[in-house]
Amino acid sequence: MKKQWVWMLMLLVVVTVFAPAAFAQEQAGAGNKALSGIAVGFGMAIAAFGCGLAQGRIASAACEGMARNPGAAGAIRAAMILGLVFVETLVLFTLAMIALKVS
Repeated sequence: MKKQWVWMLMLLVVVTVFAPAAFAQEQAGAGNKALSGIAVGFGMAIAAFGCGLAQGRIASAACEGMARNPGAAGAIRAAMILGLVFVETLVLFTLAMIALKVS
């Protein structure tokens, strides 16, 4: 398992190093609108998937914590709502950045 993480990290480093060179040239054609729409769809789908996964884990952990200690349910609920707000804000920022990039 550790070897897989090392490979993923190396792949991330390689992509990070070569990404500026890939985006250095100006775009030539008008066909970018279609590709931009596809990229926007994928970007928002990834952000929504990550948000859903994170919110599910937050709610699961909060419910487990409230079940173990019902006396602390109020504090756990407040922390859960704050965490959910932060996760949802990241998705809304992604949507705003996508809207700014497309227009």
